[in-house]
Amino acid sequence: MANNPYDQYTMNKIMTATPAELTLMLYEGAIKFCNIAIMAIEDHNVEKAHFNILKVQRIIDEFRRTLDFKYDVAQHFENVYSYLAQRLVEANMSKDKAILEEVATHLRSMRDTWKEVMRLANKKG
Repeated sequence: MANNPYDQYTMNKIMTATPAELTLMLYEGAIKFCNIAIMAIEDHNVEKAHFNILKVQRIIDEFRRTLDFKYDVAQHFENVYSYLAQRLVEANMSKDKAILEEVATHLRSMRDTWKEVMRLANKKG
């Protein structure tokens, strides 16, 4: 990895990101992997679809692990993440791109909301 300038840039970006930026990167990654899985299903590439759905599941699992339940909103996020995790299992079992498109829509909405939260926080600070 150290010899590839793109990999070096990516690693540096991750290592210097704020927690808010890391969360945004995770949303972006989940959307990207969801889109790759959709394309793989369209191409009848079951293995690639499976592999990328698992990546989305791991990101959702990470979001769930980092919820802080001292805040009331955490339970709402847990409910959403739990729903998305279940839908990903269903999508992976059936290789149903419509389910993945639904998950991607939710992820994009959450990402866009997160971007707005970051923007508002930067305005205050």
